[in-house]
Amino acid sequence: MPSMKLLGTKKSIVMTMKRKGSTMFLVMDEVEEPKPDQEILEGRAKVRTSGKVFYNPVQEFNRDLSIIAIATFAKLLRQERHAKNKQISDEDNLVVDIRSPGIKYDDGLCILEALSATGLRSIRYAKEIPGINNIIANDISKEAVNDINNNIASNNVENLVTSSHNDATMLMYQHRREKQFDVIDLDPYGCPSIFLDSAVQSIKKGGLLLVTATDMAVLAGNSPETCYVKYGAISLKMKCCHEMAIRILLQCIEAHANRYSRYIEPILCVSADFYIRVFVRVHSGAAKCKNTTSKLSHVYHCTGCDGFELQPLGMRKPHQKNNNLVKFCLPTGPPVTRNCQQCGSPYHIGGPIWTAPIHSPDFVKQVLEAAPPYLGTFKRIRGILSMVLEELVDVPLYYTLDRLSNTIKVENPSMLTIRSAILNAGYQVSYTHTHKNSIKTNAPAHVIWDIMRCWEKLHPTSQKSIANNKVATTILEKSPEKEYSFELHPAANPASKQKGLVRFQQNPLRFWGPGSRAQAMVGQNPMLKSHKNQGKRKRTDDSESLE
Repeated sequence: MPSMKLLGTKKSIVMTMKRKGSTMFLVMDEVEEPKPDQEILEGRAKVRTSGKVFYNPVQEFNRDLSIIAIATFAKLLRQERHAKNKQISDEDNLVVDIRSPGIKYDDGLCILEALSATGLRSIRYAKEIPGINNIIANDISKEAVNDINNNIASNNVENLVTSSHNDATMLMYQHRREKQFDVIDLDPYGCPSIFLDSAVQSIKKGGLLLVTATDMAVLAGNSPETCYVKYGAISLKMKCCHEMAIRILLQCIEAHANRYSRYIEPILCVSADFYIRVFVRVHSGAAKCKNTTSKLSHVYHCTGCDGFELQPLGMRKPHQKNNNLVKFCLPTGPPVTRNCQQCGSPYHIGGPIWTAPIHSPDFVKQVLEAAPPYLGTFKRIRGILSMVLEELVDVPLYYTLDRLSNTIKVENPSMLTIRSAILNAGYQVSYTHTHKNSIKTNAPAHVIWDIMRCWEKLHPTSQKSIANNKVATTILEKSPEKEYSFELHPAANPASKQKGLVRFQQNPLRFWGPGSRAQAMVGQNPMLKSHKNQGKRKRTDDSESLE
């Protein structure tokens, strides 16, 4: 792998290995470093950055989605408050005043962007979300606050946005008793857990908390011990790791909220690019916090076939003497034998994870309907939210078709074929937005493997390919309990696919990723800094590894 030292000049050499036929050749491209004072146009905002303040263009989807979600939440909150004041239970019949962005409303939302960087997100909130009272754009960096002040002035949003130079946690602790926020946006570089304790205290009852986590390697099972330190849960290296990452973050937020007699209600959670983003409402009520154990589970993950089973931490049962009461009790377990019944392999145990629903279909539908076409990522938002609406609400985690086929070394069936077999068997199935080959289903593991055994009978596996494969041999030695039909089911092809929506994003830019801390990813090659950051732990101090 060629390497060279980048000296920080205006132009740098990027060396790339390419193949033409059977020959590898080296391409040397001259690319320009990001310039200071670079203008950024996004949505209705136009901002400038000094070049020393973090900005990542790939997260435009994050910002676009947040704008629609907060705008939808603002409308929902006004309806709830109006219903409470008027004592009206049917919110569908409420007449709610129409509001415009850019105007200050006395009863509008109070928003905190705790880690604001350039101030772009806060400025976009002010110019694109109707019904706002005030926004605090905070950052601990003096350079960032200077950029924020300049951008507030140049966008003429001084009536709505105020800068703050403070430690984010200290600022939120100052608001835990008085002047709490309706909305708190946490979009840190890496793990958000250090901000959660102060955030769940400084948000109003029923308020909206938006949290981003970019340390996906930790959440996806590469470092389970680190995940436990940061999130209080063991991550597992599974094919469904991106959804599991969402559920680990949710249980972490719930744990922080429970300490103050609060609990969360997830209304939209997505996995996108190199991060996860969750939108949760924070409610108060010591009695309802008792439901938490029934929303969490440990995960038993088979190390051979990648199957999984869930062990709830608690259960809720109707009270024997009073049907209006609920009895909380402990479940029996474990839900599995010592070794997997399908392949005979041992289990890893992970979690706890959030196993209650991670979306509110009603809220997601409203967000989808409210998405304005001018957004730069409008097509992607429409596609992903359409998929979210198709996801099975009460089915945690999922299988992947490629993993199922590869386990027994069988010809890969089409997704329509395997979905049809599950539907023909009387079970539900859906995709998930987190993986293009996902199979989210309420069918038990033995049914899934019986379907794969039936498929293998139609498309026999080469005995040579599984000769020394104990997992595949053990699975295929068993006969299916019954024959499953692979005839095309009318519901096998989801509406999002039939409409040709953009459901799974391609890599947005070369070397895209989280970027480098406190750097603006702008210029001719906006992701150059991200590229320079790749594999840095494996390099010597005076070298830079380039592909």
